[in-house]
Amino acid sequence: MSKDVRDFLFRGLMFEAEAESFRRAGIQIGADSTKVEESLMKEALAPFGVARRNKALEMARLFAVLFCFENEIRDFIREALLEKEGSNWLEKLPQKIKEHAKSRRDAALKDSWLEGEKSDLLGFVDFGHLSQIIVAKWEFFKGVVPTQHWLNQRMDELEKSRNFIAHNRMLLPSEFQRLYMYVTDWNRAIGL
Repeated sequence: MSKDVRDFLFRGLMFEAEAESFRRAGIQIGADSTKVEESLMKEALAPFGVARRNKALEMARLFAVLFCFENEIRDFIREALLEKEGSNWLEKLPQKIKEHAKSRRDAALKDSWLEGEKSDLLGFVDFGHLSQIIVAKWEFFKGVVPTQHWLNQRMDELEKSRNFIAHNRMLLPSEFQRLYMYVTDWNRAIGL
């Protein structure tokens, strides 16, 4: 590598380090990514009617909440089982759930053209299986999750809403509220 290239790279790294301290202080460096994202979103949705775009944006918010919620539950399970059962906790999952997740991961690995996270077995566990794992390992979760009934009721109803959203069907506003309420209940119980 030539000295000029090395100097150029070093100056770039130095700028990034300094720019980060400015960003933390609330000083904008570079283009406003929020405006760029809004512009790209408007452009991507422009071919569709206003009513459909508005519904899509409402559902996108719900999808984002469910994405965060579902992955928080996966992390909650992962952390609790790692702490209580050690590094081989995956091998101690209920057999049917583990086999199902492995078959889904194997299918994803065969689709080499499809890029994305494929190493995390817990990521291939169905939403409905998450509550089954917690119930099967109840001794590790009973101090945090109020009751199995509480867990199953919320997770069953959330799964129905989740599947509606995943299949691009519009929920009614009352279902939005139920979803937000159950996620808030979970966050309060778990301590998020």
